[in-house]
Amino acid sequence: MTTVIKGGTVVTAGDSFAADVLIAGEQVVAVGQGLNGDTVIDAGGAYVIPGGIDVHTHLDMPFGGTVSSDDFFSGHRAAAFGGTTMHIDFAIQPKGATLRETLEIWHAKATGKAAIDYGFHVAITDLPDSVLEEMPRCVEYGATSMKLFMAYKGALQVDDMTLFRAMQQAARHQLLIMVHAENGDAIDVLVREAVEAGNLAPKYHALTRPPELEAEATARAVRLAEVAGAPLYVVHLTNAGALEAVRLARARGGAGHIFAETCTQYFFFTKDDLAREGFEGARWVCSPPFRTPEDQAALWQGVADNSLQVVSTDHCPFWFEGGTDGRPAGKELGRESFARIPNGCPGIEERMMLLYTHGVRTGRLSLNRWVELTSTNPARLFGCYPRKGTVAPGADADLVIWDPEARRTLSAASLHQRTDYTLYEGWEVVGAPRTVLSRGRVIVDGDAWQGEAGAGQFVHRRPFGL
Repeated sequence: MTTVIKGGTVVTAGDSFAADVLIAGEQVVAVGQGLNGDTVIDAGGAYVIPGGIDVHTHLDMPFGGTVSSDDFFSGHRAAAFGGTTMHIDFAIQPKGATLRETLEIWHAKATGKAAIDYGFHVAITDLPDSVLEEMPRCVEYGATSMKLFMAYKGALQVDDMTLFRAMQQAARHQLLIMVHAENGDAIDVLVREAVEAGNLAPKYHALTRPPELEAEATARAVRLAEVAGAPLYVVHLTNAGALEAVRLARARGGAGHIFAETCTQYFFFTKDDLAREGFEGARWVCSPPFRTPEDQAALWQGVADNSLQVVSTDHCPFWFEGGTDGRPAGKELGRESFARIPNGCPGIEERMMLLYTHGVRTGRLSLNRWVELTSTNPARLFGCYPRKGTVAPGADADLVIWDPEARRTLSAASLHQRTDYTLYEGWEVVGAPRTVLSRGRVIVDGDAWQGEAGAGQFVHRRPFGL
């Protein structure tokens, strides 16, 4: 059986043109004029784009005495309704575990639940010689990127020696090193001082993680990667100082191996949102925290001039009021101290719509750059292009028919993320998915969910640069 998407405008990272798209089985087999198939999907007045790829998510993740509220079904359904058809989650190594054991834990979380395709990064928290020697086997495991935390002292943070040894090994075996770049030692001092002084409100989460400590850690990670000869990807970059460190590295010859992302929410909120009345600011607690309007402007410039190559979400949702009705504990854990608020925000469903509304429609981004930031660059950097991230013969038929004039009002009540709030409550977006296909199967048709738990597949990714 074949399916043809007719009458739309195909948009890739490099081009936009009127064409039909013919699908056979799970793949695109032709893109051109006058194509016919057994089933016809009308894309009149719409764009046909590659499905979004979100390379920074945390589904079913233990954190701070609780667990993120979306699992590999609810998070996948929400992603699909927002036009995202693949994501890469972080498999976080328990102390003492091998990397294979770590991946098996996360594979078990996805098995039977996954509704879209997915991959894993390995987050290394413990690097004895045995694990260092295991790192090359991640090519065999299909998880060819690994993250190290420079923050969360006493929990996830690694020291510079550990980070540098991992970078050296990555350089030898074409693995991509990712870093959460904040100076966790200095942050730990500032948090302790704030708590001892009785400064416990949510706003102190931002005030104890100042932008200078992100900029310092970013510059340090970049220089270590340069010495090690390793490719580096800086996750969730938030401010002008950190962006400057990345921009300078790319200018001095690092454009082929120094990369960075930002996340949707950092374009729209500031540290003042954490100072909202009462405990409301806890909704905006994530790490790194929100910054200033000047930093927002720097990020928009960064995605426009390619200093930033990807926009992801760091989707890590918690209930605002959890702990009852079968819900895991949520943000309420931190009512007595900002230091105990689970760090993270929802956003996997909103990303594509917000960037289209506030990027494409405002002229900050072209259609092609929007696709590049949200789909093509993620696929290229993380070893699954051109199977993913484009509309071309031989690619998986992960496709979105995007209605450029559809109007939606974002609300926790109408979104599909398993949480009781969205940061964008009441915001109107213009431009939204009409139909979403995963490997040739329609999984979203208007407001109707047609996907299936268990239908998503693990994507075995290539080494960096191949």
